Amino acid sequence: MLTAILLLSMAAGGTCDNVRTLNLPNTTITLSQQVPPGGFTPQGGRGAEAFKNLPAFCRVSATLKPSSDSDIKIEVWMPESGWNGKLESVGNGAWAGTISYPAMATALAAGYATASTDTGHAGNNANFITGHPEKVIDFGYRAVHEMTVAAKAIIDSFYGNRPKYSYWNGCSTGGRQALSEAQKYPADYDGILAGAPAIYASRLQGMQVWASQAVHKDEASYIPPDKYRLIHGAVLNQCDALDGVKDGVLEDPTKCKFDPKVLACKDGDSASCLTPAQVDAAGRLYGGPKNSKTGQQLFPGLQPGSELGWSMLAGPQPMSLATEVYKYLVLNNPNWDYKTINPDTDFPLAEKAIRDSMDAADPNLKGLVDRGGKLLMYHGWSDPGIPPMNTVNYYKKAIETIGGASQASNSIRLFMIPGMNHCQGGDGTDKFDGISALSKWVEDGKAPASIPASHQTAGKVDRTRPLCPYPQSAVYKGAGSTDDAENFICK
Repeated sequence: MLTAILLLSMAAGGTCDNVRTLNLPNTTITLSQQVPPGGFTPQGGRGAEAFKNLPAFCRVSATLKPSSDSDIKIEVWMPESGWNGKLESVGNGAWAGTISYPAMATALAAGYATASTDTGHAGNNANFITGHPEKVIDFGYRAVHEMTVAAKAIIDSFYGNRPKYSYWNGCSTGGRQALSEAQKYPADYDGILAGAPAIYASRLQGMQVWASQAVHKDEASYIPPDKYRLIHGAVLNQCDALDGVKDGVLEDPTKCKFDPKVLACKDGDSASCLTPAQVDAAGRLYGGPKNSKTGQQLFPGLQPGSELGWSMLAGPQPMSLATEVYKYLVLNNPNWDYKTINPDTDFPLAEKAIRDSMDAADPNLKGLVDRGGKLLMYHGWSDPGIPPMNTVNYYKKAIETIGGASQASNSIRLFMIPGMNHCQGGDGTDKFDGISALSKWVEDGKAPASIPASHQTAGKVDRTRPLCPYPQSAVYKGAGSTDDAENFICK
């Protein structure tokens, strides 16, 4: 196991070649290479355009083996000049299995040393699970921590100094990794940016499977994708103006009490209405799974405004990651039929199977808070893959554990983003610089009272808004363009 106390081979910064001689526990440096400006091309050449403007940097690859079955690949990129003295590690998506090169490029271009890991297996799939419990642990949380410790040592070897500040930046699986770090290894990062975190995985993946079951229990239940816009339009017609601005975005969809029965067909099926079975299926997607005997809410449903993305969970096929969790981690049955999922019995089985490795739902963040660390969470209200109320519920539990919102506001803040889909996209203002807001909070003590954000169409900004710390929302002042952030205030 890597530890924070490492014997380094160099007391001052060296060349990229010298990093190869660094001796770290359970670590093999496999590449130490100087990359000229614009000289990095990802394997296969896909997306090469995104890397052509990168500055010169030292690229280090390593393999970490904290267990006998571990095979964790990491990369650390360090700018040859203009380093800002900081580390920005970046997260993964879905099953991971690859280094997050595009996110590393963004961090490097901003002056950061940056690190990423494949989390211990190759390929964004579940093939690594069966017979490899240590690899599951690596994927769940260990790989990110081991990468972090190794990256700081590699940075020290190259520059002669460890990073003055360290940041984590991840969304979805990367958001779960973020909270796992905050909970298990609070000394790893000074600031953590956690987007749409896939936490409480045991129930999240169950909800995702259940959502597919809801629209495929029989052929009549399926909602054709060409009806998503019909439902979305009805939601906007009823609720768009509730926030004082009719702009195609719900500022706070929890205030929208939409009932899909308003679209019920009066005389047979047609493109302009929902059949009784489709009305029921839509209601289930909004409502989320409940205990069949007690009616207890087992996991949140999707929010009004998310309808255009329903194909993620309610399309022709179930989400593969969700079914794979149940096939290979919960039930150990590769032939399991997702249509048989029973939340009453299967959710508890999932908790028992993956709570320790993948849930990352512990609300006790005292370790991070006590050392002065900052956690900035965000989630799109229109996320069609991870119900946003899961993040809201976690945030509420976390601040309650610390002692309430007033006690927690200088350590933990949540920004719910109107109209944003999963991590990005949608009709809302989904473009914002969370790392800059986080670094000002960590380094200058300026907690973000709002974050500037924009929406773009064809690469051109056509709307700006302030993102507001939950439970605040952006409120129109009553005059001026509703596409200009200056005409809104958080309250």
